[in-house]
Amino acid sequence: MTATQDAPGATEHATAIIVGETGILFVGPSGAGKSTMAFSCLSAARAIGWNAALIADDRTRLEARAGRCIASCPEPIRGMIELRGGGIAQYRRVRRGVIHLVVAPVPASPADRLPETGETFPCNGIELPLQRMWHDGAVDPLSALCALRPDCFSVR
Repeated sequence: MTATQDAPGATEHATAIIVGETGILFVGPSGAGKSTMAFSCLSAARAIGWNAALIADDRTRLEARAGRCIASCPEPIRGMIELRGGGIAQYRRVRRGVIHLVVAPVPASPADRLPETGETFPCNGIELPLQRMWHDGAVDPLSALCALRPDCFSVR
């Protein structure tokens, strides 16, 4: 994945959420399914009684502080998430959050059944675990992430 830049006010094309106590950043090109997958995770977290909050959708500020990657949202779009084909929705939000895991939605492909292991995403000098996941709607993404990356989730 490409490295993030530490420029004041710079944003990444990404969606950031908090589920339970875990910050998740969804990265990829426009139309990859970042917002849809993030919204599915938020909905699944709420359904099981976990904390669920949006940090940012579409444009996310990332900065390194005290060895952690912190995500925040530009003011004009704070609390808004695009539900492709349906419009813009308001969602419970937090101003910023620590990111623990990066997810890259990818199209389903029999050739790429098993993603590389040990991939990371750089956040201004901090390497975060990167999980590629098919975006095909066949599996609840939050359940899959908890199974694939249990070390990233303190609430089970």
